[in-house]
Amino acid sequence: MYAVVEYKGNQYKAEKDAVLQVSKISDAKQGDMITIDTVLLVSNGDSVSVGTPYVQGAKVTVQVGESFRDNKVLVFKYKSKKDYHRLHGHREEYTRVTVKDVVLA
Repeated sequence: MYAVVEYKGNQYKAEKDAVLQVSKISDAKQGDMITIDTVLLVSNGDSVSVGTPYVQGAKVTVQVGESFRDNKVLVFKYKSKKDYHRLHGHREEYTRVTVKDVVLA
């Protein structure tokens, strides 16, 4: 059984005991349980339930793990013969969550 959930503007495929990397969750501590009810699709073997836009009564429970920062992404801008070059770095912050349960109503 798996579900496709929408969380913080992104979509994730959630299966039991799967570890997902989501955008940083700042309002929950490590070990907290979060219930996500914005489920777009639920597949239970042979049957598939697709929401319009969300599946009624379907929920995914996740446990918050550690927060971390991803590797630095460097953006280099350059224009030839114009003496223009800029270097900008960015590190995105993520939180690991573990899917504990997928419930279909």
